[in-house]
Amino acid sequence: MAITPKRRYGSENGSRYTLCVLCTTLFVCPAVSAVEIAAGDWKFTANGNVNVYYIGSQCEEETQPAITGGLACRGSAGEDQTSSISNGLLPAALAIGASTTQKGFDLDVIFGFYPGISTNDGSANLQQGATLLNTALGSASVDIRQVFMTFGNDNMGKFLLGRNIGLFGADAILNDMTLPGVGAGNGNYATPANTSLGSIGLGYIYTDWLAQIDYTTPDFAGFKATIGIFDPIEPIGQVLPPGTPPPPESAPGIHGKLAYTNGPIYASASVISQKHNGATDATDFDSFGFDIGGKITFGSLEALAWYYQGEGLGTTALFLFGATAAGNERDSDGFLAQVTYKFGDLKVGINYGESSLDLAPGEPVSNLVETNSKYTAGAYYSLTKNLTLIAEFTQTKAEAHNGTENESSNFNIGAYLSY
Repeated sequence: MAITPKRRYGSENGSRYTLCVLCTTLFVCPAVSAVEIAAGDWKFTANGNVNVYYIGSQCEEETQPAITGGLACRGSAGEDQTSSISNGLLPAALAIGASTTQKGFDLDVIFGFYPGISTNDGSANLQQGATLLNTALGSASVDIRQVFMTFGNDNMGKFLLGRNIGLFGADAILNDMTLPGVGAGNGNYATPANTSLGSIGLGYIYTDWLAQIDYTTPDFAGFKATIGIFDPIEPIGQVLPPGTPPPPESAPGIHGKLAYTNGPIYASASVISQKHNGATDATDFDSFGFDIGGKITFGSLEALAWYYQGEGLGTTALFLFGATAAGNERDSDGFLAQVTYKFGDLKVGINYGESSLDLAPGEPVSNLVETNSKYTAGAYYSLTKNLTLIAEFTQTKAEAHNGTENESSNFNIGAYLSY
């Protein structure tokens, strides 16, 4: 059995199969050396990261009216400043893989484990309504985001079956300079979530990790297409009559993506669609969305932009606030624009994003969020090929349909170590 360090740059498993490998392809992260162990016809791999930041936030005063769905942090208990030692947009990660070739088919499996460092005994992301989790005698949670297999070859394309990152919105977050950093910092870390927001809900909707079955075509002159189905997910906060369980979804969700690569140019477009069953037929609604964007590199300068639009899609998370209790869809859209420049081992950048949510036809004006926006200025210094020191400042603003505004800011400094 041989153990050989080998540099990984994203094979066919590459840029969407392991988030750790994905991050090595981003302009912020240095290249990663992963360990490969050969055992008979199989090759076993391991890679991942640990990231830790001090995050200081100045939140909106709690005397200011709140905004439903607003992402500017708010003070509580008379305090509007918060401090945390926490993960950034990414949790820590350990991705374990195995691959082989049999009868001309390339076979792969991946298990991705994503622990946080904050005390978090509930759901790693939703918190399940728990309070006061950041206390003594607590523990960090593990978010198992990836469990999937792939099979195929260069001639037939590749199939993916299992839990992995979605297609819609993936390129926006994976090219966000705040991915290894923090971006928008969530603010109140008395009950910390596993990660920060980055630009989630502030330029794109979170792609999420979905149980799915996908097919990706071979490369055709730089073009690749992926089409698949995913396990339909219930809208967060779906309003149902008391005692009524969430109705089962009658059909899978559908997503697809077209990507093009040509030297320094990369462009992509993706779509997502799902039908939602309400408590009655009258409250059923449909969700549809698309995004389109790309990036281009001129020497040390890189510029990118992504735009999305949807109906019944919601904002921040898939299908969050996508429709009223009566099943009337709300429209939404948003964009992220970013420029970075490299001076030797130092990269500096700035990005700006907005996510907007319309009221449904005939819906009364309320404190529901109309626009979440933010900008981030960051510096990313490659101390070694695997260790990046990161500092960022982010200003976040939330505006409601009734005119209420909340603003917050946060600063973070820390390190991202990949392997």
